[in-house]
Amino acid sequence: MSVSPAIVEEHDVRAVNVLVDAERLTVELDDGRAISALVAWYPLLSRGSRDQRNRWELIGEGEGIHWPELDEDISVEQLLKGIPAPKHWAEEFAAASLVTPRP
Repeated sequence: MSVSPAIVEEHDVRAVNVLVDAERLTVELDDGRAISALVAWYPLLSRGSRDQRNRWELIGEGEGIHWPELDEDISVEQLLKGIPAPKHWAEEFAAASLVTPRP
């Protein structure tokens, strides 16, 4: 007998608040949960300064988070599924020096 994992209806869950430090991104959801991921999963975010990481805005009525200064977008669905940023995307931006290094 096997047990199937619970199916999460990602489209029904919205972000209401975001907390970011040097190591962890935590998103508080409208259903009372909070989900965390390593900032290292998102190289554009990890390379940003503390001030840049803390200047975020909710997009799509909370379907995602946008960091204007870092040109980073992370969806709630992506976080719930545990999907990090595509490695090639972050490497291309780092190589082009489009992100200010974190102090």
